[in-house]
Order: sequence, then structure tokens, then C-alpha cells
Amino acid sequence: MAAFDFAREGDVNEGGLRKEWRQALDGETDALLREDEAVFLKQSMSTPCLNVIADARGCYIFDLSGKRYLDFHGNGLHQVGYKNERVIRAVTEQMARLPFIPRRYTAEIAVRAAEKLIDKTTGKDFRVLFTPSGTAAVGIALKIARKVTGRHKVISLWESFHGASLDCISAGGEYIFKKDMGPMLSGNIRAMPYNAYRNLINSEDPEKVAAFCLAHMEYIIENEGEIGALLLEPIRATDIHIPPQSYFAGLRALCDKHGMLLVFDEIPTAPGRSGHFYVHQRFAVEPDIAVLGKGLGGGVVPQAAVLAKKHCDIAQDISLGHYTHEKPALGCAAALAAIEYIDAEKLLAKCAALSAFAQDKAAKLAEKYACVGDVRIAGLLIAFELVKDRKSKEKAIGLAEKVLYYCLERGLSFKLSAGNCITWHPPLIVTEKELAFAFALLEDALKACAPNSSV
Repeated sequence: MAAFDFAREGDVNEGGLRKEWRQALDGETDALLREDEAVFLKQSMSTPCLNVIADARGCYIFDLSGKRYLDFHGNGLHQVGYKNERVIRAVTEQMARLPFIPRRYTAEIAVRAAEKLIDKTTGKDFRVLFTPSGTAAVGIALKIARKVTGRHKVISLWESFHGASLDCISAGGEYIFKKDMGPMLSGNIRAMPYNAYRNLINSEDPEKVAAFCLAHMEYIIENEGEIGALLLEPIRATDIHIPPQSYFAGLRALCDKHGMLLVFDEIPTAPGRSGHFYVHQRFAVEPDIAVLGKGLGGGVVPQAAVLAKKHCDIAQDISLGHYTHEKPALGCAAALAAIEYIDAEKLLAKCAALSAFAQDKAAKLAEKYACVGDVRIAGLLIAFELVKDRKSKEKAIGLAEKVLYYCLERGLSFKLSAGNCITWHPPLIVTEKELAFAFALLEDALKACAPNSSV
């Protein structure tokens, strides 16, 4: 597989820079990393581990040596910050009051959490099913689509990620999850993702690219037939391409025209990080099904949910999930507390202000450094695409890796996506001062790692 660069999907876990990083770690950390390698299954992008974490508070993670890192990765779950006191208190109190709700029973905490999720929608026309993971939630969404439409085929997008189970990798579009796993489940068709920076029509006009993607999708629908659902991430949490509103209006129109359900996977982006509670609210289009996870548990409890329009509530004769933790007391307490914290601290309004600050800083950075080929920001979803040349748009994968380790050494953690995209997911509680620190450090990194890149 030499021709396939795993850096295309994420950070490079094997290589010279990683070895240098590893060698600089203290003995206690190195010993524990070796123990980790002895007991855990290895997998691409997750092993070998980068470091050993001893604590996580607010916007920061701390390693064994006590070094602090501003965490702009957080696996997409730290919107309200690590160790959020409101969330921990709610979970602790719920644990003492009622830690588990057996199947076929309910409790007030479950009802209140579901009501809160519905109340946050635009149309208030949804019903909820909780699941223990985002992957499970996507699986439920696909099952609902089959039940409602009577069709098993689904269109998803190349480069997409919807979870790592067999049904979800069948629908997903990333090769690294499919490698050696075939055959995939039948009925999964992929279309072209929206990308106004790299595309087959060589256009950077968002409207032209959106129109092309929609036309391509309708061609597939008309020639494939019997498609029950369209599944996509409204904004990808990795390389963060942000389609125009017309794209979403077109998706809604396509689904309505062809009797398909529109399913949005907002697991890594909601609640709140796009600047809206639900990402789709940014585009004024409601899906038939929305899938949530990650940050829903307040950075404390693994929690996910499916929100389906009431017209999809027709599966009384089958068991859609029937999970042990179908109405999870602790997960519901965490979700409810996290949402209440977002409201009480006015974090969506704060996100909008910080997003404007980030856009100004990013624009100035792009003006100064030719290696910054593109910047994409929606709320506090932030991506910088590094290139060797702005005209050719050749990916600067090596530079992105150098910048990552430069920043890690100086206290900023983030993820690389698509090999060359620096991806930041700051918590909603991040301060302007902390954002300014990150931008200053990124500029220092570009100066040091790409000294000839100044415009």
C-alpha cells in the first residue's frame, strides 16, 4: 500500500518526526507507552500513542510530566470543556439517585433530556432515541430510513466518516476504514462531496461547485433507483468544507422529489461548535433524521442520540435498537447539564464573536504566508489547508506534520486531516486570549518550518 498515504486520513503515527517526539519524552512516559503497546490492539491513526495524559481541565490536557497543552482536538467532545463542574455534578447526583434505567422503564431525567433536544430544533417536530455511541446512532438512522421508505439503498459521500462498524464503513467514504474489510454491505452508493477548493470542475465558486455536486447526485439517483436515504455530514469535522445554503436547499429538494430521507450526521460538530446548536440550522434546512454524539455527553459520558421527524416514527413492530442503555440515566444527566451550561453561559453567542476574531486572524495569516492555500471557518470549526504552491494546490503534507510537532512542543494540540489540513476544534469555552496564543504559535511555526513561504 505504498501508493496510499495514510497521512491523507490523519496524523502520521510512524516516521522521523514521531520518533524524535517519542525520544524527547521522559522515562516514566516512555515506559507507560510501551505497556500500552503490549496490551492494546494496534490500529492505524490510533497507535502508537502520542503521549500519556494525566489530567484534563477546561481547554487543556496535561501529560505525566505536568506539561500543559491547549487542546484544539478533544475528539470533538469537549464543547463545554473538560471536567465541567455542572456536568460532573449532574452525573454524580444522578449516580446517587438513579444510576440505571432498565429497559421497558423510563425516568424523568430521560424524558427531560429528550425534550431538551427537541426544543433545540427549529421545527420541534422530532422524536428521540438514545444510543450508546455515534456509530450505533448512524446504524439506527439507516434502519429507520429502510423502514420508512421500504428501500435499502443509501447515498453517502466519498471521504465521509460515519463510524467504524461494518454497516457504517459500508456507508462511509474513507478507504482506511474499508481496507481488507470487504465485501461491504450492499446498497451503499457514494456521490461526490462538496469541495470548493479541490474538485473536478476546477472551480472555487461555491455556487457552481454546489450545483455540479447536486447535478451529479441527481444523475446517480435517477440511474440507480430505489434509494431510500441521503446520508452526509453537513460540515465535515475534518477538512471543514462549508457548502452554501443553496446546496442544502438542493439536497432537501432532491430528497422530497425522489421520496428519500435526508439524514445529517452531526456527531462531531453538534452541539454548538458550528455557531448553531445544530449544524443544519446554519443552512436553514431541517433533515428528516439528525444524528448526534461526542459532545452530547459533556465530555464525561459516552452518549449519542437519533432525532427523527414524527413521520418517521413507524417502527412500533420492530426493535430499532433495544440497547441495554436505551434510556441512559447518566448520559441523559450529562447531556441535559451540558445543554443547560451552553445556554446559561451564552456559548453560542460567544462562539459567533470568537469565530469573527478567528476569521480576521486567519485572513491576515493567509495574506502573509503562501503555504496557507485556504482557510475555512464555521463557528469554531477551523481548518488551514497547507500547500506547496497555491496555483497547483499540491498538498504540503510534510510541512503540516512539522507544524504539528512544533506546536505540540510549545503547548498546542490539534489534529491533521486529509494529510495537509491543520484542523482546530476549540472548546466553546475558549477565550480570545487562548485563540490569540494559538494563532501566534501557528505563525511562529510557519516561519520556522516554511521560512521561504512569506508572500
